[in-house]
Amino acid sequence: MFDGFSKTKIEGAGCQINVIHGGSGTPLLLLHGYPQNHVEWHKVAPVLAERFTVVCPDLRGYGDSEKPSSSADDFSVYCKRASANDQLAVMKALGFDTFHLVGHDRGVRVALRLTLDHPDAVISLTSLDVVPSLEAFENMDATLAFSWFHWHLMRQPPPLPETVFSADPKLFLDFFLDTWSAIPNSFTDAAYNEYLRCFSNPETVRAMCADYRSVALDLEHDQADRGKKLSCPVLVLWGAEMAKRPGWQTGEHLDMMTVWRQRADDIRGKPLPCGHFIPEEKPEDLIAELSRFLAET
Repeated sequence: MFDGFSKTKIEGAGCQINVIHGGSGTPLLLLHGYPQNHVEWHKVAPVLAERFTVVCPDLRGYGDSEKPSSSADDFSVYCKRASANDQLAVMKALGFDTFHLVGHDRGVRVALRLTLDHPDAVISLTSLDVVPSLEAFENMDATLAFSWFHWHLMRQPPPLPETVFSADPKLFLDFFLDTWSAIPNSFTDAAYNEYLRCFSNPETVRAMCADYRSVALDLEHDQADRGKKLSCPVLVLWGAEMAKRPGWQTGEHLDMMTVWRQRADDIRGKPLPCGHFIPEEKPEDLIAELSRFLAET
């Protein structure tokens, strides 16, 4: 995976960030989701690197990035603002003051905060299969709560969720990868083994739970920015085949594009025939949509 890419550790905003980067051209920052790490981009990054300088970090707490200590009531260490500042520092360390930004899952939540806090740095934003946290929590209904059970479990005080997930990491990883996907055999053995390796690390589980608990502070930041429009072009893509997780992202009442149109004026989007894991279920479709969008931008 990632042939021709370089691997390094870069100082973020207070912790070391594991980074894979390669290619040449305009910089393109790809931010992964849960329960994965930078490896989720392995099918698309080499193709995109033919035209862009592609940067694939592990978010703080995930993969092989540093996992700072945090207390149960201090959400600032793993809030999306802290993670966004990591990624801005990574890009500046690589020599990039502006860049295209693509996020999937947790990576979208970090990317949205980065774009709100540092609009001059972001040329364009692409969201993969996410409704922003503020709208989701304000419209939480029974179906969304059921499909997002992990949110509510991981937000519980320690050590409950850490103990539950660490008891059988493979069981939980397999459950998420299966029920959030629609296309069989989308995960290569090499990628799966990396996800399992990291997901089996108790320190990663601790950090991931802290990441989810930090939504309490994320929502405060989002409330402060309510009504603030993104100034860059925005592309929204989402998985259309979530029969195994009814209510995923939108519950019974939200509509993906309606929510995102409240966030940006220059916006376009469409569903893709897959589940949640777009970069691994439909890499060719993602590359085509991204290439078209970035060329227009």
